[in-house]
Amino acid sequence: MNTNSLSQSQSEAPSQQLPLPPVVDVDTWQRELDALRIREKAATRELDAIAAQRRRLPMVRMPDYTLDGEDGPVRLADVFEGRSQLIVYNHMWFPGKKWQCPGCTGFTSQFTRLEFLDSVDARFVIVTQGPIDEALAYKRRVGNKMTWYSTTNSAFGTDVGAPPDGGFAVNVFLRDGDAVYRTWHTNGRGTEQLGSGMGLIDVLPYGRQEEWQDSPEGWPKAPTYSRWAGSKEIAEAYGEPDA
Repeated sequence: MNTNSLSQSQSEAPSQQLPLPPVVDVDTWQRELDALRIREKAATRELDAIAAQRRRLPMVRMPDYTLDGEDGPVRLADVFEGRSQLIVYNHMWFPGKKWQCPGCTGFTSQFTRLEFLDSVDARFVIVTQGPIDEALAYKRRVGNKMTWYSTTNSAFGTDVGAPPDGGFAVNVFLRDGDAVYRTWHTNGRGTEQLGSGMGLIDVLPYGRQEEWQDSPEGWPKAPTYSRWAGSKEIAEAYGEPDA
C-alpha cells in the first residue's frame, strides 16, 4: 500500500466528533505549559543520565557467527563494514506468512536515510529470523530500505534474545578488529524511543561523542554539533543538483 492509498483508507473511516482539549485564556495556557516543561526537561536530563550509565556498561565477547546476507554468508565482524559500532534490529518472522510482524515492519520502515550514522562510526541493520531469500522478497514487497541479514542458519538470533518464533529485539555491538562484543539489548515497550537519529546514537557505546556528554575517560569527543551533517552535506547526499 503506498502513502496515497494509506491516506485514502484512513480518510474513508467513519467520521465522528473527536474530543478536544479545554479552551482557556493565554495566561492559563502558558502557566500550564511552563509547569509541563519542568517535567519534560527533567525527563531529558534523566535520559541523558541513563545514556551515561549505558556507556559504562561492561560487555561480553561474541562467538564468530556467520549470517546469511544478500550476497551470501558473511561473518558478524564483517557486517560492521569497517565501522566499530553496530545496531541490530532482530526482526520477527512467521514462516509461510505473506505479511510479517506489523510492529517490526512499521518500525523499520521509518529508516530510509541511515548515512548519518557514518559520522559516529556506526551501522544499523536488520537481522531476520526468516530465510534470507524470503526476507529479501519481503523487504522489496514492503519497500524497506535497510540492509537485511538472516540468522536462520546461525545461533546468533537465539543467543541475543531473538530466537525462531520469538519476539523482536534490539542489540548493540562493538568491534575491536575481528573481536565482536555485545554491549546492550532491549525489547518490548521503550524501543519506540529509537525511532529517531539521536535515539539510535544514544544507545551506541560511544554515544553522540560531544563535549557535554558524560562518558568514561578516554571516550571519543568532539565539539557539539561538529559530527552533524551540515546543510551542504545533506544537499550533496540527497538533494537535486539543479534545484
